[in-house]
Amino acid sequence: MPIYYPDILEQKNPPRTFAYTDKDVMLYALGIGMGADPMDEKELAFVYEKGLKVVPTAATVLMSGGGRPNRQAAAAAMPPPREGWRPSQMNFLMVVDGERKVELHKPLPPLGATFTAQGGTIGAYDKGKDKGAVIVNETVWTDEAGEKVATITGSTFARGDGGFGGPSEGAPEPHVVPTRKPDRSLDIQTRPDQALLYRLNGDRNPLHSDPESARRSGFPRPILHGLCTYGITCRAVLAGVLDYDAERILSHQARFSAPVFPGDLITVDLWVDGDVISFEARVKDRNATVIKGGKTVLRAG
Repeated sequence: MPIYYPDILEQKNPPRTFAYTDKDVMLYALGIGMGADPMDEKELAFVYEKGLKVVPTAATVLMSGGGRPNRQAAAAAMPPPREGWRPSQMNFLMVVDGERKVELHKPLPPLGATFTAQGGTIGAYDKGKDKGAVIVNETVWTDEAGEKVATITGSTFARGDGGFGGPSEGAPEPHVVPTRKPDRSLDIQTRPDQALLYRLNGDRNPLHSDPESARRSGFPRPILHGLCTYGITCRAVLAGVLDYDAERILSHQARFSAPVFPGDLITVDLWVDGDVISFEARVKDRNATVIKGGKTVLRAG
């Protein structure tokens, strides 16, 4: 099923009420590599139920186990917004993450809370028939009192879905990092099996696990989930700037610029300017910048 414009801008997911468990919180932290040193008590706090903390970027997976929403099924589950409206569906074998932002209106509790999530498509940009499309989605969590808890905004690059007739300009502009030398740089080693672990958060796209599917998608081997790399950059901010005080993070956003292969050594460069931390991530061995325009905003304090 192709993308229909402007119909896709009215495409919503049905409201979903959910709660997560300590297992979900710990699995996410393990999936981004935390807890590799069992004697590191600061990282242990994210992977052990005693005094459990939540990595802020876990909001990207805790709602639905990290799986990509099935927009065709979601559209079928809701009444059409108007007569003649057409549901859109991307070719998910050709989809990669483009950008993600998590804004936490209040810190995430480790467990024991129930939330309702409502989301939908808020932007669609056509790069051309052979150049793909950028689709922007937003999901808002509210708590049992109806108060906002989190807003998750994400774009996906649909490499096989260009040429649908939407606008080519107007997508959000990326954050510009400082031009000075980074204030800090951290090296984070990924594991060869990291994508196989991270996918247990819910994103079972075979691009990250099956060599043949990866080759069909144009990669020599399975790649790491973009959201795993995104979580690794949040881990770098926690370790390099915040002494693992997760509640200080108000928002964390990044743009995905190149794939990471499981086993890559990722270098995260950090620039600290008051309550704004800019960051980029690179794989030095391949001279590849894999995350651009990263920005973390801290709560006052």
